[in-house]
Amino acid sequence: MTQVHEDAQSQASKAPDANRRRFFGKAATAVVAAPLIGAPMIAIAQAPVVFKMQGSWGPNEIFSEMAQQYVTRVNEMSGGRLKIEYLPAGAVVKPFEIIDAVSKGVLDGGHHVSGYWYGKSKVASLFGTGPVNGATPEIGLSWIHTGGGQQLWDKLVAKMNLNVVGFFSFPMPSQPLGWFKQAPPKTAAALKGFKYRTIGLAADLMQELGMAVAQLPGGEIVPAMQRGVIDAFEFNNPTADMRFGAQDVSKFYSMGSFHQAQEFFEIIFNKDKYNALPADLKAILKYAAEAASTASTALAHENYSKDLQELIVKHKVQVSRTTADVYQGQLAAWDKVTAKLEKEVDMFKEVNDSFKAWSRRVGFYHFTNEANYKMAFEHVQKTKLPV
Repeated sequence: MTQVHEDAQSQASKAPDANRRRFFGKAATAVVAAPLIGAPMIAIAQAPVVFKMQGSWGPNEIFSEMAQQYVTRVNEMSGGRLKIEYLPAGAVVKPFEIIDAVSKGVLDGGHHVSGYWYGKSKVASLFGTGPVNGATPEIGLSWIHTGGGQQLWDKLVAKMNLNVVGFFSFPMPSQPLGWFKQAPPKTAAALKGFKYRTIGLAADLMQELGMAVAQLPGGEIVPAMQRGVIDAFEFNNPTADMRFGAQDVSKFYSMGSFHQAQEFFEIIFNKDKYNALPADLKAILKYAAEAASTASTALAHENYSKDLQELIVKHKVQVSRTTADVYQGQLAAWDKVTAKLEKEVDMFKEVNDSFKAWSRRVGFYHFTNEANYKMAFEHVQKTKLPV
């Protein structure tokens, strides 16, 4: 064999090895390159969806803490895929403008009560800021979840061309009749002539009782009292009232009332942005509202009870129970208001009838079965509650 032939044969035998090396070298380069090429795509897929939600509550209000309870549950349950950023009242729009801002996409979400868009339809106030309908707040919220209330709310916002979806949370304790510059009236007739702050259908009820009503957000109440624009008001509870300084403009606090006895938060989202979410994130937004109900109830019990004692002991506020005569007057006034609105306002009778039918059945069970907890409290604590 010649040297030339041997060299040719040697090269031929080495060629497969060289080819294999080139192949695996290219493959290795591709393996290394693949993550580099794919990395930005993976980062984009994992970036959280961010929703801006504004509340109707100031940064120091107890209701902002409750809004944050909802936000925290959503953010943690979504595993970082959805992030809600909570903004206090006025950060983008005024408290009564939230539903329009969410509907138009100026905000992604809102945390308020339905009475804050009562100016669009008085029916709105039946979904959480309405006077009593023969039921407790818990029974009222169960109507939303199980008794057809949610479907009627969906129908109402569609009729109003509001591009929103909504969930409800936290059956609030009955609101006090409120704060007065002098001892609260003991009869319904004595309420006539008072300049009084409230919102929603409570305004219709109190006007029927002869009060001059101003519908103001929480942050405007104390200045209005100081200027004499109002001489009595309600907001919601001892904690919220004390934090904005109710005790500085009044020393008389009448507890209990029918004017807003079935209230809950309304948590809303822009419908287009909500519909763009995958099913599991939609479910988290919905069920976080139910989880926050429990958390907010516990927070309310802790703070409302403690702050009522502080109002009495530290600030020398005189606390009394609203009288039976005032309660009876409110019920009579509510009968007149509902009879009028059922004739004049679209969907009012439909929604009110649904609520009353639910309350009739569930309330019958509840009040037939309910133990006398007041009797037990007075026996165990060896103290008499205010009459």
